[in-house]
Amino acid sequence: MAEKEGGIVKKGHDEGMKMATTLLEEFGLPKGLLPLADVIEVGFVRNTGFMWIVQKNKVEHNFKLISKLVSYATEITGFVDKKRIKKLKGVKAKELMLWPPVNEIVADDPPTGKIHFKSLAGVTKTFPAEAFDAGQ
Repeated sequence: MAEKEGGIVKKGHDEGMKMATTLLEEFGLPKGLLPLADVIEVGFVRNTGFMWIVQKNKVEHNFKLISKLVSYATEITGFVDKKRIKKLKGVKAKELMLWPPVNEIVADDPPTGKIHFKSLAGVTKTFPAEAFDAGQ
């Protein structure tokens, strides 16, 4: 995969989670945005912003503060930039009976305490950023 060339790769759950959390912090995104389990690999190509995460199984996480169920596929990819992840693949949020893919995540800059989730269909949902703090 050409996007992965020149990337930093961390293998294993502990190293992968540490890298994923560090990247979220570095780019001004909530640390609990990616509640992953059994991480196999996390990679990041600094000059393009391309990030990938591979985990053993799909993970569903309920963000209690906002009562939102989110599904994380075994492979998640996207481009990380300041306060944003774009061209995101592998993340879906439950809306009524549907699971639309989340295509972009944007935190307000300057910070307002809000974070926005955009789908390919153009629907944007806004939530308090604190709902995605680690451990929520």
